[in-house]
Amino acid sequence: MVPLPPSDLKASDTPSDHGGSMDLTWQKSPDDGAGRNVVTTYRVFRSEIPTGTFEAVGEVLKGATSYTDKTAMNAIPYFYKVVALSASGESEPAAAGPAIATQQWFNFMRTNLLIVCLILVAAIGYYIYRGSKGVELHIRRIAGLEAVDEAVGRATEMGRPILFIPGIQDMDNVQTVAGMTLLGEIAKMAAQYETKLEVPVSRSIVMSTGRETVRQAYLEAGRPDLYSDDMVHYITDEQFGYVAAVDGIMVRERPAACFYLGAFFAESLILAETGSSIGAIQVAGTAMPTQIPFFVAACDYTLIGEELFAASAYLSKDKKMLGSIRGQDAGKAIAMVFIVVGVIVVTIAAISGNATLASVGQWLRGLVELRM
Repeated sequence: MVPLPPSDLKASDTPSDHGGSMDLTWQKSPDDGAGRNVVTTYRVFRSEIPTGTFEAVGEVLKGATSYTDKTAMNAIPYFYKVVALSASGESEPAAAGPAIATQQWFNFMRTNLLIVCLILVAAIGYYIYRGSKGVELHIRRIAGLEAVDEAVGRATEMGRPILFIPGIQDMDNVQTVAGMTLLGEIAKMAAQYETKLEVPVSRSIVMSTGRETVRQAYLEAGRPDLYSDDMVHYITDEQFGYVAAVDGIMVRERPAACFYLGAFFAESLILAETGSSIGAIQVAGTAMPTQIPFFVAACDYTLIGEELFAASAYLSKDKKMLGSIRGQDAGKAIAMVFIVVGVIVVTIAAISGNATLASVGQWLRGLVELRM
């Protein structure tokens, strides 16, 4: 039997989007329900002219009452038809239109994200302001960075070089940028103690950046005469060719301190094990989750995850950088408060069945997850 058609078809622009999308809603066919499961699917048709040819743009299973057309073009009026299909044929169409897709300036579905960003920006601005006024901004002790002085001092006492590896990625990787910042601080110490520094790299742009960083560090330390471009030298872009060359440098020159600060992959354990075999004190830091266990196992100190990015502020004691870190920590603390409050609200809503509390809990959840 041919099913009865759906009714009350409505077409409207999808709200809070960049355009190119239309929302369709309708009432189910009377033959789509308990005891009358004749309908199998609903098919959606679209045309730019009400009397023109309608082309199929999608299908949904029985029981559905909505469809989103994501192939619409902005500023074009569309007419839609929806028919109910069964094994015997299709129903008469339900029609709607015209409807026009437009781009919205503000996505209200991301209001939670805006609130989080405003809170975070306010916290960072507040602590940077406090730091600029001379207020002491304290961040927690990072054991791996406190070992930097020890490592450089040991290399100086033993008369052996310092080896610094800034990872194997280019300067478009934020971990490499963080490694370059730390290289500047370590180079400054090496210049003060007149200790040899060697920085083999696997990217040409990293080499250029590293040379400028080390040159500036030696200049700030008052020892520009000790600087040489040969301190930072390029080897190869090939991953294991680079690792083999660095291992050769370790075995031949036997550095007393090895720093691995940047983005690392399969080469992490090879480097760290070689450094351990020559008795070097090793400090590693990376935000690559898969490589952190290897560094923890083979190195003396390891900066885990975001500690790598906080390291430059910790060493330099720069007020703006310290303020930024404190502001981010304040934002995390606020997120924890929202999590606790949200858990309590959702629990009470589940026990009491209160719909208002349930919606508040969902809103808090979206706030923490940075989405609605």
